[in-house]
Amino acid sequence: MAQQGAQLDQETIFCSICLDLVKDPVTIPCGHSYCMSCIKGFWDEEDEKKIHSCPQCTQTFTPRPVLVKNTMLADLMEELKKTGLQGAPADHCYAGPEDVACDVCTGRKMKALKSCLVCLISYCEKHLQLHYESAAFEKHKLVDPSKKLQENICSRHDEVMKMFCRTDQQSICYLCSMDEHKGHDTVSAAAERTERQRELEVSRQNIQQRIQDREKDVKLLQQEVEAVSRSADKAVEDSEKIFTELIRLIQKRSSDVKRQIRSQQETEVRQVKELQEKLEQEITELKRKDAELKQLSHTEDRNQFLHNYPSLSQLSEPTDSSSINIRPLRYFEDVTAAVSELRDQLQDILREKWTNISLTVTEVDVLLSQREPKTRAGFLKYACEITLDPNTAHKKMLLTDGNRKATYTGKLQSYSSHSDRFTACCQVLSRQSLTGRCYWEVELRGRGVYVAVAYKNISRAGNSDECRFGHNNKSWALDCDTNSYKFLFNNVSTPVSGPGSSRVGVYLDHSAGILSFYSVSKTMTLLHRVQTTFTQPVYAGLWLCYEVDLSGILYGSAAAFCKLK
Repeated sequence: MAQQGAQLDQETIFCSICLDLVKDPVTIPCGHSYCMSCIKGFWDEEDEKKIHSCPQCTQTFTPRPVLVKNTMLADLMEELKKTGLQGAPADHCYAGPEDVACDVCTGRKMKALKSCLVCLISYCEKHLQLHYESAAFEKHKLVDPSKKLQENICSRHDEVMKMFCRTDQQSICYLCSMDEHKGHDTVSAAAERTERQRELEVSRQNIQQRIQDREKDVKLLQQEVEAVSRSADKAVEDSEKIFTELIRLIQKRSSDVKRQIRSQQETEVRQVKELQEKLEQEITELKRKDAELKQLSHTEDRNQFLHNYPSLSQLSEPTDSSSINIRPLRYFEDVTAAVSELRDQLQDILREKWTNISLTVTEVDVLLSQREPKTRAGFLKYACEITLDPNTAHKKMLLTDGNRKATYTGKLQSYSSHSDRFTACCQVLSRQSLTGRCYWEVELRGRGVYVAVAYKNISRAGNSDECRFGHNNKSWALDCDTNSYKFLFNNVSTPVSGPGSSRVGVYLDHSAGILSFYSVSKTMTLLHRVQTTFTQPVYAGLWLCYEVDLSGILYGSAAAFCKLK
C-alpha cells in the first residue's frame, strides 16, 4: 500500500487550496477532493454569489453542495502518513511579495522557476516540466522569472512584440510594422539585441581599458607623491641647515653692532614652510558603470535590454587634472638706524634671490597642467593687475593712469638715474613678476607696439639686440602693427595672421611653459602660442615705436594695461 501511495500523483493527495496533504478529505460533485476546512472557507467567500464552484475545474453548483467525508481517501491518507510521506513544500518555496509567482498554481502559489517569452507565463518547477518534456515547447524561450512579461505585449494589437523599430527606437509587434510604423527601419528584436550586445561589449572593453589606464596613472602618481615627499623632506632639512647658518651669521654681526653702538637689534625671522597637497583621483564612476553594463549584458529579456541600454551606454567625459601651488612664507627683520644701509642692501639681495627660490618651489608640478581656457570669461578667471615700473621706463616714455599707460612723447621725462632703466629702446617692464597662470589685456594706440614678456636680467643699457624685446633668448614679443602681426624670439621673426584689433590678450601658464597672444574683440582669436620652458619669473613689457611724417611731425604710439577686475 505504501509503495502504491508513493506512486500516486501529488494532485490526488494534495489539496490544491492549501497545497498540503489533504486533511478530513471531502469530495465535491465534480469529483475533486479538498480539505473540508479549505473548501468550506472557499465557498463561504462565494455565498454572496449564490453560486459555488470548484477551485480546479471551475464547475459551478446550485445550491451549495453538502460535504460528505471521503472515507476511502481518508483511510489512504492515514496509511500514507505511516510511511513517512513528505508534506507540502517548505515556506521558502512559496512566492512572497517580492517573488515572481507561478501563473498556473491555484490557491497558494509557488515561486516561479522560469518565465516563457512565448507563452508569456511564469512556471514553478512542477508546471515547467511540460516545457522540458514536450517537443511542442522546444522552441519556446525560457528566461529567469520576470514580473514584466506583459510589457512584451503590444497594447494596441495584443500581440507579442517581436520586432524593433530603429526609426522610433521602440519595440513593436508585427502588426505595428504594417501599420503606424510602415516604412520605418524595422528589424527583429533578436537581431537588434545581437547588434546592441556587440556595442555593449565594445563599451565594456573601452571602460575596462580606461579603468586599467586610470589605475596605472594612480599608481604612477602615488610613486610621484612618494618621490616628492622624499625630496621635500630632504629640501626642508638642507634649507633649515642653511638658514641656521645665516641666522648665526646675522646674530654674530648683531652682537658686534651691539658692542660698538651699545644698542639692541631686534631680529625677526620667519622660516619657510612648504605646503603639500595630496592628490585625489576617482575611478568609482567607471567601475559602477561597468557593473551596470555587466548586469545589463546578462539580461535575457531582450526588450528590457533594449529599453535600458540607451541610458546606461552613455559615458561621462573623463575627468579634468589640477595643479599644486606652493606659496612660500617670507621673513623680515628690523634693525637699528645705525645699520640701515646694510639692511637695505640685504633686503635688495633677499628680494631678488627669494623670487628664484619661490619659483623653484612652485615649479614642482606633479599633475599635468590644466587646459587653456576657451572663452574670455574663462581667461578672466586668471586676470591679474599689472602696473609699470617707472625705474625701467625709457626717459622719452610718459607713464600715466596710475602707471598703467605708457606713451611715447619724444621728450625727456624727469626720471632719476636707475640701473634698471632702458637707455636706448623705448621700453618698459611691469613692477610685478609673473608666475603661475596669469592673463592680461593691452589696449593699443598708434602704429607699432610690441607686447612682450621678459626676464628681469635682460640687458638695459645700449642699443644692442640684448636689450630689445624679442631679439634675444630672454624675451618674447608680439609686434602689433595697424593691420599685421609678427612674433619675435631670439631675433627670429615669425609672421602671424589674425584679425586686427585694438586690444591684445596675453595668457601665461608659467609652469607649463605656455605663452599665448589673442586678438580680443567680440570674440577671442588665437594669434600665436609659444611652448617653452621658463627658467625665471617673467615681467610684462611694452616697446613703443614712433614715426615722423614728411612735415617733420612726430607720431608716437601708446599702450595701456586694461583693468579687468
